[in-house]
Amino acid sequence: MAESIVLAFSGGLDTSFCVPWLREERGGDVVTVVVDTGGLDDGERRALAEKSAKLGARAHHCVDARADYFRETLRFLIAGNVLRGGVYPLCVGAERSLQARVVAETARKLGAKAVAHGCTAAGNDQVRFEIALRTLAPDLEILAPIRDQGLSREQEAKYLRERGFEVSAERAAYSVNRGLWGCTIGGKETTDTLESIPESAWVVTRGAFERPRAAEEHALDFERGVPVALDGQRLDPVALIEKLDALAAPFGIGRGIHLGETILGMKGRVAFEAPAAHVLIAAHRELEKLVLTQRQQRLKELVAAAYGDWIHEGQFVEPACRDAEALLERSQERVSGAVGVTLRAGAPFVTGVRSPFSLKAAGRGVYGEAAGEWTAADAAGFSRILALPAQLAARAGTRAREARK
Repeated sequence: MAESIVLAFSGGLDTSFCVPWLREERGGDVVTVVVDTGGLDDGERRALAEKSAKLGARAHHCVDARADYFRETLRFLIAGNVLRGGVYPLCVGAERSLQARVVAETARKLGAKAVAHGCTAAGNDQVRFEIALRTLAPDLEILAPIRDQGLSREQEAKYLRERGFEVSAERAAYSVNRGLWGCTIGGKETTDTLESIPESAWVVTRGAFERPRAAEEHALDFERGVPVALDGQRLDPVALIEKLDALAAPFGIGRGIHLGETILGMKGRVAFEAPAAHVLIAAHRELEKLVLTQRQQRLKELVAAAYGDWIHEGQFVEPACRDAEALLERSQERVSGAVGVTLRAGAPFVTGVRSPFSLKAAGRGVYGEAAGEWTAADAAGFSRILALPAQLAARAGTRAREARK
């Protein structure tokens, strides 16, 4: 009986190549697994199953992991307002550890001894998948045909065409990954640092700036840092993100190109679209400013920066991530309230926030108008004492200069 190989399948060029290659080179029965962490509709799910069968897979599984993805990862990225390099909301890399776990669980259920992925040797995803697999399923053999054979996208496309499989020119030219938190696009333009990808290569915001739209007013409600309602309608987080994504995408919100450090230590560049992520982080961050103290915000920023780095690096299984999540969750106890957001071309604009835990409403002073909590003499004394360190430093410098004369 042929061995079973469970392949993490996206339907893209790389994983499509893996199906016939594994059958021919390993002589195994390939079982494809799509771990749905967002970005797929029913038609796309059916198309993936049909494509798997045409490529020669023995069986195909689609696992809906969207709710798990939000519960285990996305709520903490929102709590931390995580934007790598100040712009990139970890659109798809954050889900790889979860996808690897589901693939390993499927392999165990089927009695398979090997799992496979379609990552390249130069990318981040190979690291993310394999850290999770080696930690959670060290007994399974890991196969990486694209990486280990050193194949180019042109070679993969040629291999598939020679076996009668259709490969579109666009699919061969651009690598697209899409999930609940956004979409990434890689192509020849992103291998350099000078150009953007063409308008035709964008996925969810294509044509947004060619057809400007009038601004729209919307409202978001959060409870303990979790988005729970959009325009007064209560929704579960997955449905809310999907609806907000559809509202914000036509404005070109969340479109960008991220240039930063890869896990392997070199510079990398990728185009991304994350409409809902950018709106939610902007709204959540403004609500936090209203309800958290300055020290809470500073501490949380430090922890969130480290957490974002670890998730980017595929270290979701690292125990330190649970420690960071504990602090982030604790920080959200009072992050409840409503946020008004204007959607307009290119970016969301937060119009205002309110919360029962407002620190502004708790004070009796009015900034720039009336003190309320202290007297004029208190203010003068505070300024005098606060200036003391700088005064002493200036005085010491003056004395030193005089001594050298």
